[in-house]
Amino acid sequence: MKSVLITFSGIDGAGKSTQIEKLLAYLTRAGIPFQQLTFWDDVVSFRGMRTAFSRTVLQSDGAIGSPERPANRHDKNAQTWSLQVGRSILHLLDVWNLRRVVRQARASGEGVIVFDRYMYDQLAALPMDHWLARAYARLVLSIAPKPDLSYLLDAIPEVARARKPEYPLEFMHKYRNSYIELRKIAGLHLIAAADVEDVHLAIVDRFVKSFVSVLGSTQMDSAVVA
Repeated sequence: MKSVLITFSGIDGAGKSTQIEKLLAYLTRAGIPFQQLTFWDDVVSFRGMRTAFSRTVLQSDGAIGSPERPANRHDKNAQTWSLQVGRSILHLLDVWNLRRVVRQARASGEGVIVFDRYMYDQLAALPMDHWLARAYARLVLSIAPKPDLSYLLDAIPEVARARKPEYPLEFMHKYRNSYIELRKIAGLHLIAAADVEDVHLAIVDRFVKSFVSVLGSTQMDSAVVA
């Protein structure tokens, strides 16, 4: 059994963490080995410097928002031309680091490599309605390792923001539109907004159809029933 690379992307509040947890539980029941990686913790270059810049220069509180405690993030929604240029340079460093991380993960053993966010999520913060941003995205993605399956979890911005209040609603709509543009460029598999269980079933259905010949059907079918 060879390794397969799966990624989860989507706007903040789309339910990525929940769906990753449910998929990992499914893989555990099926007896399929996996590795879990997060783009920010395992790939991003100069992580500490970028966090400090957001907090001191952009005045972002850096908190994770919740309905009980809304946050006031001001990082990827800050989109001046100078910031976009700086991000574009950093993204090139990130994608080269991503190649190393994926290569090491694939070499470490068989099973499923699950990424919480990927290069797509970095690019989605760029103004993808502009042709230059789309051209840059194509360049970066030509360097990035191509996942075997990339999920894009769709969400209604108003619902996502209510679940995870961090960014202005206007930005959330632009952010979602950027993901839709990236879907066209990168061939992401869109999972429509729905309740948690329906989304999970859609994810597993696509997973089984994509990898049944690689991972075997008996284990996966029994795990779905469980």
